[in-house]
Parts: sequence; C-alpha cells; structure tokens
Amino acid sequence: MNLTILQTFLAIVETGSLVRASERLNVTQSTVTARLKSLEDDLGQTLLHRQKSGASLTSAGRKFKRSAEAMQELWQQARQETSLPDGIDAVCRIGCHMDLWPHLGKPLFGALYRDRPSLALSAWPGEQVELDRWLGTGLVDAALTYQPAAHDNQTVHAMAPEKLVLVSDRKGSPMRFDPAYVYVDAGEDFGRRHAAAYADADTAKVTFGCAVWALDHLLEHEGSAYPPEGLAAPHLAAGRLHLVADAPVFSRATYLITNEAAGTDWSWLLDVAEGLRTG
Repeated sequence: MNLTILQTFLAIVETGSLVRASERLNVTQSTVTARLKSLEDDLGQTLLHRQKSGASLTSAGRKFKRSAEAMQELWQQARQETSLPDGIDAVCRIGCHMDLWPHLGKPLFGALYRDRPSLALSAWPGEQVELDRWLGTGLVDAALTYQPAAHDNQTVHAMAPEKLVLVSDRKGSPMRFDPAYVYVDAGEDFGRRHAAAYADADTAKVTFGCAVWALDHLLEHEGSAYPPEGLAAPHLAAGRLHLVADAPVFSRATYLITNEAAGTDWSWLLDVAEGLRTG
C-alpha cells in the first residue's frame, strides 16, 4: 500500500465515481481501477460498490476511510515538519474546544507565539470526539478540552475551572421564568446542578451545544443563558450583556491533554499552561 493508492481511494469517495476520480487525478480510468483493485486485494475486503450510477462505500470501506484520511493527514504533517524553514526548530499543533478558545486557547497560543519565535504553530477547533481522534492519531500534540479522558501515552493536566454565569441582553432580567431563556449544554454535571437549582423552571425553548453560538443568538435576538464568564466578559464590559443579579454561579472543569512527546520534551508548553492555570 502506498500514498498514491490511498489518495486514489479518497478521490473516488469524494467524487463518487471512478471516472471523475480519474479526471481529478489526471490518470486513465483503468489506472484508477487497477489501484483500487490493488488496495482491495491487500486488505482482503471490498471497499466500494461499483454501479453505473457511481461508487458507494461498503461497510468495510466506511471503516477504512477514517484510517485513510488519518494517514493522509499524517503524511502532510510529516512533509511540513521535515521541511521547516530556517529559524524554526519545532511544530506545535494544538486542538481546542470552540468554547475554550477565547479565554484559554487564545492566551495559550498567544503566549507561545510571543515567547517562542522558533516555534511553528497551528490551532484546530474541534468537538470532543474530534479532539480525541486527533490526539490518538498524532494530528495534534495537545488539546484543550472539558473531558479528562486520556489514552495510552497521553497525560491530563487540570486547568483552572471556568465559571458559568447567568447573563442577559436586558438589564433587570428575571433569574427565573425568562421566556427567552437559552439552555447551554455544558455537560452532564452542569445539567444535574442546573436542574437542582431550577427545579421549578420549564424546559427551555432554545438549546445550544456551543456557548459561542448561544451568545451569538442572545446578541442578535434576546434572552438569557449560562455561558463561561471568560467568553461573556467582553460583552459584559461593553454593556451588550448584563449579569443577572443573585443568580447561581456554576463551574466547569477544563483540561490540557498532551501526548507523550509534548508532555515530556516540551516543558515550556506545560510552563505556559501552568501560568494560565494559576494566573
């Protein structure tokens, strides 16, 4: 198996056709067919159903597609790291949950950019499933996340917990029974504590799984919600949002998960993270 065959397989999947894949790759259709047959022979599995209308993935093909994409991404990163420009001695790739970027990911990235000029940096937003996969395949060296789960060769570093505060676009908004209340799903622990604190409240009409989106909704429409305090801070300072008086304040744990190399060889990364945790 080689990279060209992997790229051919992914081109067929993306275009849905051996003919269109051959056009994209600028090779003959017989070449595409031969590469696919070679791949299927190596794996001992049929990866694609071939019909007149096009090509579709088999069950084995769907499983292999994830591995093929990961191998292609790793190859691209390997090429990047082995052809670093003068003055760059390392590449640091950071994954970050979208809700953690403004008040945790951005400061971490900014400190590394400022203090380590010989470092090439990249940052990728992702949900928990994506961050786990990227760490597991080596596509990122570290991830800022809400979940403390780690696998072999990974280390969890507790960061400062974030506060979840009730904010509203209106001054004097009620703490309870706001018809425009927006529920922000901040995990199971928050859900239990929120339910206990607001046991007499109705189910929210609007729910978001992302605090960034919830804040966008409040600013464009109206309502109240529980976003991270750091995420809401610029809007509170500008008077676009307001803290709701006497409302319960919740907390949510945050973590930096590093792979083995980042955790042992890059003490500077952990030093910067520790500064953010304690500062």
